[in-house]
Order: sequence, then C-alpha cells, then structure tokens
Amino acid sequence: MNRNWLFLFCALVLTRPALAQLDILACEPEWAALAEAIGGERVEVESATTALQDPHRVQARPSLLSRARRADLLFCTGAGLEAGWLPLLIRRAGNPGIQPGQPGHLMAAEHVELLGVPASLDRSLGDLHPQGNPHIHLDPRRVLAVADELVHRLVRLDGGGTAGFHLRHAAFRKRMETAIEGWTIRATKLAGSPVVVLHDSWLYLEQWTGLRRVATVEPRPGLPPSGAHLQNLVTVIGAERPRALLLGPADSRKSADWLGERTGLEALTLPFTVGGSPRSSDLFGLYDETLRLLEEHLR
Repeated sequence: MNRNWLFLFCALVLTRPALAQLDILACEPEWAALAEAIGGERVEVESATTALQDPHRVQARPSLLSRARRADLLFCTGAGLEAGWLPLLIRRAGNPGIQPGQPGHLMAAEHVELLGVPASLDRSLGDLHPQGNPHIHLDPRRVLAVADELVHRLVRLDGGGTAGFHLRHAAFRKRMETAIEGWTIRATKLAGSPVVVLHDSWLYLEQWTGLRRVATVEPRPGLPPSGAHLQNLVTVIGAERPRALLLGPADSRKSADWLGERTGLEALTLPFTVGGSPRSSDLFGLYDETLRLLEEHLR
C-alpha cells in the first residue's frame, strides 16, 4: 500500500462514526424512541409495531422473527400488553439473550407502579390485564423511571459504551424533567375537564393531567359496545356534557361517529404514541402535541 493510500485509509478509520454495538428490538414506538435517545450511535433500533397498529395483536412475521433472533435487547411494555404474540416470538426466535430473566429482556411495566390492577380476574369482566393497565408511556414521569433501568441494561450489554450511555441518559433526564415542569403547568388547566374514552387506554394520561372520564365506549375491556350500551351513553353524554371523545390513530371511529351524530360530541384523535401524528416524532413531541390538542379542544 503506497503512502497516499495509507493516509486515506487511516483518515477514514479515524473519522468514521462508531458502529452500532447493540441490536434492539422494541415492541412499541415509544420504547424504540427511548432506546434511540439513550443508546445513540451505539444502538440499532427497530420497532415491531407502528402508531397505526394495535400492539395487542401482531403477527410474528418472518422479518420480525429474524430481528428477534439477532437482537441483543428486547424492549417491550409487558404487563400482558403483548401476551397474544410476544411469548411465541421469543420461543420461536431461540435467542437465549432475550429470554425472561436475562439482561436482554426488558419489560418497562416491571419498573413502574401500575394503575388499574383488577380486584378480581373474572373473565366475564372482559379482557383484563391481571398486572394492571399497561399503557404507562402516557405519563412521562413513568418513562423517566424506565429510562433509568434502560441505561443499566445498556451498560451491562455493552460496557464499551458506558460513558456515552450515561451522558445521554443524564441529558435526556434533565431535558425531560424540565419539560415535565412546563407540561404539568399546562395540564393543571385541563384538570376536571370531562371526557369520554373509547378504550381504557388513557388511564395514565387521565391521572397525569387530571382529565375526568365520565364514560367509556367499551362496556368491558376488549368488548364492543352493544346498542343498549350506546343508547345509555347518549344519556350520559347529555347529562355530563363531555368536551371530547378520545381516540388513538389506530382506533375505529364507528362508535365515535355514531355518538357524534346523536349528541354532537366531537371525536378527538390524539397521537397516543411516537409517530401517531407528524408532530409526534419523538417522546417530547408526543407529550407536547397531546397537550396542545387537549388545550385546543377542551378549553
């Protein structure tokens, strides 16, 4: 190799960005976004679902199975959210590093306090989550707790990236804590606002912002409303005068439109997760856009 080629080779090696060391498969977009924020250039992240999909129901397609086989970290919600497909995916992948109990198996719900833990597990009550409501990402304070656990897992899996992981985690935590202060001030102006929800998927948002749920379109979790239930909702809506019916981008509008035609109640589609709207491209955009839409429609 002549001197010029040697110089060029050394220059390329010294200036190229660090190659990703960890392959992360996230089950939902919110955890993919968090992994990218903390992992930076040391990670390659893919989400098994998008904001337009129901994370309860996912097909273990070959491409997803292939990604699970090579993943260093499986990062999901847990608490039964992915119970219909994740156990099968883990079993078929045959990847020892992402099995339960391993550092590469991270279930976010195991590291926060869950709301909505059922008093009993009677199946007649619908599709209950025995551990509690799994939609923890709709409270940014709980996401901070998950971030604290994530940085520990990344360090265990890739010790060479320790300094960078801790720096990015500290920066993320500081930015999120500052943002939460501002969001909380905005949320106080929404407290007490009556709303109807389609599913019991907004519980953490309701607690964080103080929104007052007056009715749920689903009579029981996972069960579609009957005609009698919808007629009863018309009466409730007339008495409580809620300001909006909250939907996610993956939700059907059929019941919302039926109620809207009879009561005038407006359906408000919130991003629900990262990628759920053009302005919700990361976690900060998710919370900011959610509050903006609520402020616009509920004041």
